[in-house]
Amino acid sequence: MNLHQLGAFLTEIIFQANLVDNANNRLKDSIEEFDNIGTWSAIQSILISSSNISKILWPKRKYAQRGEELRKLLNIDSKCVLKSRKFRNIFEHYDDFINDFFEDKNSYSYNDFVMNPSLQSHVIKSCHRGYNTFNNTLIIHGKILALNKIIQVIDEVKLKCKSQFV
Repeated sequence: MNLHQLGAFLTEIIFQANLVDNANNRLKDSIEEFDNIGTWSAIQSILISSSNISKILWPKRKYAQRGEELRKLLNIDSKCVLKSRKFRNIFEHYDDFINDFFEDKNSYSYNDFVMNPSLQSHVIKSCHRGYNTFNNTLIIHGKILALNKIIQVIDEVKLKCKSQFV
């Protein structure tokens, strides 16, 4: 990868990290204002931007070499939390998620956009999309994603990218 390409990828990672930071600030404001649309918009923005960083660092097979070079340069572990795009994929392909859920079911428990579902143990497994404001976690069908961990790792990656420009 030449220096121009490297600079473009590092700059894009920094840009996406700034979008995550902005969305995280909007998320905090939305929670304080009890704004559900703002809350879910910010969560989705965090997922999309963190996934864009993931795609740069773990690209499709055709560009695998580029991903390896960037991860090595930035000293990013192969088990990094950013590698998985599972939660983003659910949000991006929610139509498939709904079809799969309702397929071959005789009874339904459909709870969506639940706020603080972990406070109601009977709701957590049937919760399609839930958000816990107390610990900043996203919950989908009993699976939990700690947004604080994602945000922390993105901040670390952003600093590593910026250090390449000095």
